[in-house]
Amino acid sequence: MLLIYGSTGYTGRLIVTEALAHGLRPTLAGRNAGAVRTQAQASGLEWRAARIDDPAALDAALAGATVVLHCAGPFAHTWRAVSDACLRQHAHYLDITGEIPVFEGLARRDAEARAAGIMLLPGAGFDVVPSDCLAAHLARRLPDAVRLALAFRALGGASRGTLTTMIENLGSPGAIRREGRIVSVPPAWRTRRIDFGDGTLRDATTIPWGDVSTAFHSTGIPNIEVYMSMRPALRRAAIASRWLGPVLRSGLVRRVLTSRVRRGRPGPSEAERARGASLLWGEAVASNGERAEARLRGASGYVMTAQTAVHLAAKALAGKAPPGFQTPSRAYGADVILAIPGVTRTDVTTA
Repeated sequence: MLLIYGSTGYTGRLIVTEALAHGLRPTLAGRNAGAVRTQAQASGLEWRAARIDDPAALDAALAGATVVLHCAGPFAHTWRAVSDACLRQHAHYLDITGEIPVFEGLARRDAEARAAGIMLLPGAGFDVVPSDCLAAHLARRLPDAVRLALAFRALGGASRGTLTTMIENLGSPGAIRREGRIVSVPPAWRTRRIDFGDGTLRDATTIPWGDVSTAFHSTGIPNIEVYMSMRPALRRAAIASRWLGPVLRSGLVRRVLTSRVRRGRPGPSEAERARGASLLWGEAVASNGERAEARLRGASGYVMTAQTAVHLAAKALAGKAPPGFQTPSRAYGADVILAIPGVTRTDVTTA
């Protein structure tokens, strides 16, 4: 049985719709019993309710589940309780996080997961399935790579959940992987110009994206940077946050910003999602200067998250779930992303 925890959120609803389109009949779960019941009854699905801070209720909600797809963020506050319950109930754990501490925290639970015979696979959505698979593909092309750069350009809006996580991280430093260790760097630490496939060079700036954690586990490449194409105003704001960190981290500022987000719409409309796209680029470099470069294109981030999360959950349901901490490419190979409708990957020939 597949259980989707956090099914009533913006992304959770997209995932439920995708699961139904693929013939799955998931059990829905979340913290708000009324909301989950209403959602489940509309599709004739089973439902369960449990708060994150109630281990007994979580155990009851997860009872009988083979795979749990965790969609209730911010994941920094929820991953441990849900993964604890999965370990107790011997259910495979997947989530759609993009937060480095969550990836690293679950990586440290590898031995526990192996002992319990379950898989822990965070980042089953846009972060990090396409970028992780691109990293693994580049490592396959250039096995001696010592440096990896990944970048993305996301066309489309953001959900309330994504914005809430961003608010929680305001004023925090950036992150890169240096000689195998995750190290802090200033926000907007480095900017480089990248062609995402349309022949136009666009500025992209370093961000603490999940691949700073996962790409190392997937490839062993010791030096990793992740970039995002962003508007100049956003880059300037990121640079300014180097000095405004204490203010941005204050409870008052976060409460005000979170309140505004909650008053806004849940996320991009269906039409906006359909118009959007995800453009990714990657480059691996060996110590002798040899390079491998590739691009990947797919649907908008939220559409791709629903696609990849359901695809990987279905694999786990079918018994393809290697125990222990996994990344998407470690569990299912660098080419698993190519099974997602609309995804194309192109190797770039370099001089």
